[in-house]
Amino acid sequence: MSHTLRGARAQTPALILHEEDLARLPASERIRYRVVGADRRYHANDNIAEFIRPGELDQLKAEVQAKMAEVLKALVIDTESDHNTQETAKRVAKMFIEEVFRGRYQPMPAVTEFPNVSRLNELMIVGPITVRSACSHHMCPILGKIWIGVLPNEHSNLIGLSKYARIADWIMARPQIQEEAVIMLADALQERVKPDGLAIVMEADHFCMHWRGVKDSDSAMTNSVMRGAFLKDPNLRREFLSLLSKKD
Repeated sequence: MSHTLRGARAQTPALILHEEDLARLPASERIRYRVVGADRRYHANDNIAEFIRPGELDQLKAEVQAKMAEVLKALVIDTESDHNTQETAKRVAKMFIEEVFRGRYQPMPAVTEFPNVSRLNELMIVGPITVRSACSHHMCPILGKIWIGVLPNEHSNLIGLSKYARIADWIMARPQIQEEAVIMLADALQERVKPDGLAIVMEADHFCMHWRGVKDSDSAMTNSVMRGAFLKDPNLRREFLSLLSKKD
C-alpha cells in the first residue's frame, strides 16, 4: 500500500461499521461516526440532533461527566474530600448537554406558521429578547438582548411572538461567536417567515472580556444583520434603528 493511500485512509474513516459494532463505541464516537458518514460539519455552533439516537444523550452526558472528572483531577482538586466539588463533574455535564449547549443536541422547537391572510406589510419589531450563549474561544458566558425587525409580504408565513424567542434561544444555546450567531438566526427566520425584509440587532456582554484578559467590565458588543428591504431602503433601516433607540 502506498504512503499516500495510507495517509488518505487515516484521514477519512472507513464508514462501514454495523450497528452492533457501533454499540461497542462510546456515545460521542457513534454520533461523530454518523456525522462524518453524512459528510456534515460539526463545529461548536452546529446542530447535530438528527444524528443522535434515543438514549444516547444520557450516555453522552455520562461520558462528559467522566472526562470532566479528569479535568478536575488535572487541576489538582481533591473532589473526594472537598464536599463542594464532589458532584461538580456531574453538574457540569448536565449543564453542558441539557442547558447551555442544548441548541447543539436538540432539534429546533416546533414552530406553527400561519398564512398572511390580512396581507400585513408594515414594519414589525420583536424585542428585546434576552439571550444567553457562550464564547467558543473560552466557553465563557455571553449575555445579551436581540431585536428583530420583520417586513412581511402577502406570501409570508407569520409566527407567534413567543416563537421568535424560542428560535433565538435555540440558536444561541451553543458555543459560538456573536457575529456568526446573528447570521444563523437570520437564516432560520428568513427560511420560515420569508419576509421582504429582515433585520436583527444584538447587543451582548462577553464574560471572556469581563472575567479574563483585559477584565473590562464596561465593554459590550453590538452587531446587526440587514436583509432584503432593510438593506436596500435606508429609510426603512433608519426607522427600525430609531425605534430601537426609543426603547432604551
